Amino acid sequence: MTDSSNASPATIIPTLRYRDAARAIDWLCKAFGFRPHLVVPGDGGTIAHAQLVLGNGMIMLGSPRDDEFGRLQQPLEQVDAPVSQSP
Repeated sequence: MTDSSNASPATIIPTLRYRDAARAIDWLCKAFGFRPHLVVPGDGGTIAHAQLVLGNGMIMLGSPRDDEFGRLQQPLEQVDAPVSQSP
């Protein structure tokens, strides 16, 4: 069987929320070798949106936001909090 994983694009891109998204970007790049593809700064030192790549994969992340999606996905504070990530 031929391995085509390096030639095919990622089809599932996880999204994550971090309280300190800028620090998370630095950590993900140093710890796992991700590279920033796009980083959009937000107000007050937040990250509105970021895309990090590793090989042919990508993750998207950002700071918590008070909008419709932000109410569904935010950093966990309690066990009954909304999810902190999603595909």
